[in-house]
Amino acid sequence: MKKMMILAMMMVMTISANAMSYNAAKHEALFLSDKMAYELNLTAAQYEAVYEINLDYLMSLNGHSDVFGIWWDRRNADLRFVLNSWQFDKYMSLAHFYRPVAWKAGGWTFAVYSHYNRGHFYNAHPKVFVTYRGGNNHKHDRFYAERHMSKPAVHHPAPAVHHKAPAPAPHNEKRDMAHNDRRGSDRHMAMNTNRGNGGHFSGRR
Repeated sequence: MKKMMILAMMMVMTISANAMSYNAAKHEALFLSDKMAYELNLTAAQYEAVYEINLDYLMSLNGHSDVFGIWWDRRNADLRFVLNSWQFDKYMSLAHFYRPVAWKAGGWTFAVYSHYNRGHFYNAHPKVFVTYRGGNNHKHDRFYAERHMSKPAVHHPAPAVHHKAPAPAPHNEKRDMAHNDRRGSDRHMAMNTNRGNGGHFSGRR
């Protein structure tokens, strides 16, 4: 009997050691959600919901079997309610969003870091970052279907992802200044046009 109790305690300790803490999960969910907001042109309301969904998924992971288990299915189902059809199609085509977590060598790895520099954010924290502690995925399976939120009115092409690159070759400073002036003017006009579609919200660079 005593041996069985010790074995049970060891199993609980192993599961707990594999589980992701709330603080770790919220920061990984924030980084992942920020990049999804950037690439999928999320509205502020979508960003809030996506953060909650990602946090719930990460907090439900206890080991390798959970990575693509019931909570991964629930994450995809919830995101289908939150995203437009073109956003969801884009989400599924990007492995670092669709399959964001892997269990390797006894620990978690996150695919999004192979595309974005750690610590770089495009947007302010969602409001729920401070208050939400998880649990929506344990409620009924249409929780996000019944939650009203604004979505982009039209398709917005995802921005290019800037991977780590070597330093540029020497350049002509005067020529580049003139080129940048033209690009800055064009970019300003494009931003004013795109933000009228109700998509990507104010961010930080």
